[in-house]
Amino acid sequence: MIPQIDLGRQHAALRQDLLDAAARVLDSSRFVLGAEGRALESEVAALCGVRHGIGVGSGTDALRLALAALDIGPGDEVITPAFSFIASASTVLMAGATPVFADIDLDTYAIDPSRIERAFTPRTRAVIPVHLYGHPAAMDRIVALARARKVAVIEDAAQAIGGTYAGAPVGSWGDVACLSFYPTKNLGACGDGGMLVTTRDDLAERLRVLRDHGATERYRHVRLGWCSRLDEMQAAMLRVKLRRLPAWTEARRRIADRYRSSLAGLRLSLPVERAPARHVYHLFTVRSAQRDALAKTLGDLGVGTATHYPLPIPGQPLFERGGLRTDWPAAWQASREVLSLPCFPELTDVEIETVSRAVRQALS
Repeated sequence: MIPQIDLGRQHAALRQDLLDAAARVLDSSRFVLGAEGRALESEVAALCGVRHGIGVGSGTDALRLALAALDIGPGDEVITPAFSFIASASTVLMAGATPVFADIDLDTYAIDPSRIERAFTPRTRAVIPVHLYGHPAAMDRIVALARARKVAVIEDAAQAIGGTYAGAPVGSWGDVACLSFYPTKNLGACGDGGMLVTTRDDLAERLRVLRDHGATERYRHVRLGWCSRLDEMQAAMLRVKLRRLPAWTEARRRIADRYRSSLAGLRLSLPVERAPARHVYHLFTVRSAQRDALAKTLGDLGVGTATHYPLPIPGQPLFERGGLRTDWPAAWQASREVLSLPCFPELTDVEIETVSRAVRQALS
């Protein structure tokens, strides 16, 4: 069986370095807000081309804290894509604000700037573009639309660390950006974790307070905050992996190129890389009108697949409130058709050809 993702291979190759990192933390006896976390924050901020990194407990917490730092709450609206992981909208509800769904560009799966423009109202306070599957959204157009209306931009870069748009790193375009270190991400922890990155000094200061019980110093609490701190063990292991991220990204891009060559001409929509975006292929997601049958046949042939995501967010029970499918046609079509093939840096050329052969057989 060729799995859709295999973290065992990654960790086998890094085993001693990861154990050394864990031992370093154990020897320090500092497990929260220590030197490893500060070093990782600095290293990730440099990668993203910004001044500040603020480590937190998860990518979802990063989104929730970003909204809080921007003082977004009841009565406010936040524009967010209709097709994404649930957190890009559920955190808006957590803030007491209203998510306003905009449809996606079906080629890139990123939020469609023309749909954002139609969604603005006097109550709009922020836009959350999601760099879904590793393809950066059209940040030049999105930022221009937001700036013209004095609206904040919160980048959801959970799936796109290391990607760029017009040569600028994802994470450097918005007021603040949110990263996830969930284990399956391109840069994944051995547990959960996340980070916010920003060049705005005021936001960085607020976020550091918010993640630590609203404290500016020990036992001095100036606002309502959370307990959401990236622990030292995860930070140390992420630092080991961060050094490999550029090579892993190139491996993912090479895998995508091989798939494109092998699967060209089939009744299958393949991922695109629309300039000036640089895709990092968190997922290699194809589209087929016979998605479920294709997934079953591939499973029978020994190829693991996954569906990211089988429902658009407005179709989730949490959000259903009378909206029509015709309001977000691309999101609904994507949810019916997307299928992610195996794509991880350790995938071999032989496995890529085996997967491609199985896809060709399943579609024949």
